[in-house]
Amino acid sequence: MSEKIIALVDGSIYSESVCHHAAWIAKATGAPVELIHVLGRRDAPEARDLSGAIRLGARSALMSELAELDAQRAKLMNHRGRAILDDARALVEQAGAQGVTTRLRHGDVVEAISEIEADARVILIGKRGEAADFAKGHLGSNLERIVRTATKPVFVASRAFQPITSVLVAYDGGRSAMKAVDHIARSPLFAGLAVTVVTVGPDSAEARKGLADAQALLKAAGIAAETRIIPGQPETELGKLVEAEGFGMVVMGAYGHSRIRSLVIGSSTTEMVRSCKVPVVLMR
Repeated sequence: MSEKIIALVDGSIYSESVCHHAAWIAKATGAPVELIHVLGRRDAPEARDLSGAIRLGARSALMSELAELDAQRAKLMNHRGRAILDDARALVEQAGAQGVTTRLRHGDVVEAISEIEADARVILIGKRGEAADFAKGHLGSNLERIVRTATKPVFVASRAFQPITSVLVAYDGGRSAMKAVDHIARSPLFAGLAVTVVTVGPDSAEARKGLADAQALLKAAGIAAETRIIPGQPETELGKLVEAEGFGMVVMGAYGHSRIRSLVIGSSTTEMVRSCKVPVVLMR
């Protein structure tokens, strides 16, 4: 069975971008797209007793009405989820992708991803969710949780889709960075794209060797990558480079090799995703 492109859509302003990026990946790789909308626990009917101190027959009548309202709300949320998926499917198919399926899930989004990611090639998610306009300086909470737990690459879609012709690979020699380079070498998505592998920090023999190894691996896969070492801090210099040279996508490890990986996303990664206006592909 072909690995799927798992795309999470929530009806936010980022969902359209997720759909267009999913179609772009599908056309480049030939992989099918599965669109998923998760009805979280906050979308479920509330179980708390709202009847207060009402007594006699009025209490029974009110409880019956509240139960009916809960049922109507649950039905409405299901209809909304189906409508979001139908709209998303139309967008992906209009963009030229084939084999598009949809799935409405209930429960926690991270648990949902854990159950289905074995069949995934990549997981697509918007940088921010439904509260995007109210939290422009923050990452979506689901994004951070998914990156911490996902075993497959996580593609973080930018706010708007733009054709991608060049890729910046942030390389620090760590395990997740090496995994990112290996992923690029194996994936047909990167064939024909201009790839530049960059290390930020001191110009050392170790850094040069790491870049040479990465370049050799990519060359063996038919990708003629450029390499660079630039001084400074990754948190600031990578974003500047993307902006100055117009890279269309960033690929990087989710954690630096010295990070406590089980606790937080690496600080360089967090800052890149937060500030970058192009898609970021994260590898654990």
